Amino acid sequence: MADETLTTLAELELPFGRRAIVREVSYDSGLRLVRLVLREGKRITQVDLDAGAARDLAQWLQTAADRTGAAE
Repeated sequence: MADETLTTLAELELPFGRRAIVREVSYDSGLRLVRLVLREGKRITQVDLDAGAARDLAQWLQTAADRTGAAE
């Protein structure tokens, strides 16, 4: 696998003892992705997103937060 450089952009404490980490992943080839890491106890789910998918997810999360009143 190609060498990657990780930069942590945000760490969020979530309800029920869960945690989310957002990282930028840079590869030697110049490819850059956003990595979303979700931690639930010992379980870790990791998803890499390209710029378009990251923007779409951000928009959907904003819309959902606005609808549920969670944008406090």
